[in-house]
Amino acid sequence: MADPKGFLKIPRRTWPRRPVEERVKDWNEVYQGQGLLPIISEQAERCMDCGIPFCHDSCPLGNLIPEWNDLVSRDDWAAASDRLHATNNFPEFTGRLCPAPCETACVLAINADPVTIKNVEAAIADDAWEHGYAPPLPPERLSEKRVAVIGSGPAGLACAQQLTRAGHTVTVYERSDRIGGLLRYGIPEFKMEKRHLDRRIEQMRAEGTKFRTGVAVGTGLDAAALVRGHDAVVVAVGATAWRELPVPGRELHGIHQAMEYLPMANRVCEGDFAEPPVTAEGKDVVIVGGGDTAADCLGTVLRQRAASVVQLDINPQPGSERRQDEPWPVYPKVYRVSPAHEEAGALARLSSADRAGRGVPLPGPEGDVRMFSASTLSFRGDADGHVRWLRLAGVGPSGRRPRPGAERLIPAQLVLLALGFEGPERDNGLVDRLGLRLDARGTIARDAEFATRDGIFVAGDAGRGQSLIVWAIAEGRSAAAAVDRYLMGATALPAPIAPTDRALVV
Repeated sequence: MADPKGFLKIPRRTWPRRPVEERVKDWNEVYQGQGLLPIISEQAERCMDCGIPFCHDSCPLGNLIPEWNDLVSRDDWAAASDRLHATNNFPEFTGRLCPAPCETACVLAINADPVTIKNVEAAIADDAWEHGYAPPLPPERLSEKRVAVIGSGPAGLACAQQLTRAGHTVTVYERSDRIGGLLRYGIPEFKMEKRHLDRRIEQMRAEGTKFRTGVAVGTGLDAAALVRGHDAVVVAVGATAWRELPVPGRELHGIHQAMEYLPMANRVCEGDFAEPPVTAEGKDVVIVGGGDTAADCLGTVLRQRAASVVQLDINPQPGSERRQDEPWPVYPKVYRVSPAHEEAGALARLSSADRAGRGVPLPGPEGDVRMFSASTLSFRGDADGHVRWLRLAGVGPSGRRPRPGAERLIPAQLVLLALGFEGPERDNGLVDRLGLRLDARGTIARDAEFATRDGIFVAGDAGRGQSLIVWAIAEGRSAAAAVDRYLMGATALPAPIAPTDRALVV
């Protein structure tokens, strides 16, 4: 390491965010971006180069974090890019979207603030693009083996890139009109601008990967014919079967799943619509759910200038410190403030004249839009069948049973359900037509080599269940190694994880 005492002298300093009043008026990323490399180099000096790097072990990709921290601290950005890309195909994605289990496992986190690993990662990736450190890497020779990858999310893209670089002819099939899966239409622009995704797709095209959009394997394209036309098939369709909320009034108009609502806003940013078909503008909005998707809905609602917004979380409010049953280096469930929650809090503190029509949250402590330990009981509508009210109740700390006398009504002209996902969709015909089997968790069953049946493999959330982007990329890389071994008898591709590795689900 460049400075053995850096962690003692340098305080943690994260990537600064743009002012709330500025960023809620546009869809650009919330962070200030380039021009911060001196900050990043200084933060990298805080890395202690531990004898046992727990950050490395807590990363599903096995990122070589101490190595590229040291290189960044010495301003060797080209070498840092090489070390980063050695384990991660898309560090600009993970550097923006991953919750960074590596940081909570940093040895500094035992009794101090961890290294800003996520910020360093994103800065290396951005610098690599700016200075040409991430050129296309086409294979030197082709294997004459053809592979189909179904799905273009992070798992499918990582698998396709690895197999293309190994010399196979890879075609990615995507049912939507653009490549990217949830990266394209599920992640809001303010969390990751789609130029990062487009840049990687062009890199993959230059390497030889082929893409076919608007193709729904199983309904639009015969699955059996696809199998016959390829030497191997990888199913990477994600876990997009959303959880429902079966309560009275669910049939009312104005109640939408998060993944029905978010893609519309993203399509406005893509230029498909001038205005989204479903908008929060001028409405009282309730978001049901407490995870990242709910926070994505919140940031979108604020930018659409809702009249008010509140987020319901059935879980109790977590504390600010680790619980004793979540010791370091376990990823702890603590109270966190996302950029979207920061925005809502800042808007709530504006004067009543300034905050009119700006998506102001309902009154709450410190302007927090979140209501914890809150269970939705029913919806009430008007004579036209539109939702107007949500009836909720508080739940006890030890369970999810509503507390007697703890009911209340809150206004809701738009309700967004962000309750998570159960596994791959069942009604698209893909699973049945490929002869695949679902396990007890509702995900596609597979063996230790990511295989379901001869020549058909499963990668990402479709086999793992709802998880993190970093796990999806790791699964894609590992599945690629399994496919390469199946086709060629051996492989030199890295395999960071096994299908049974479920060490962390945040």
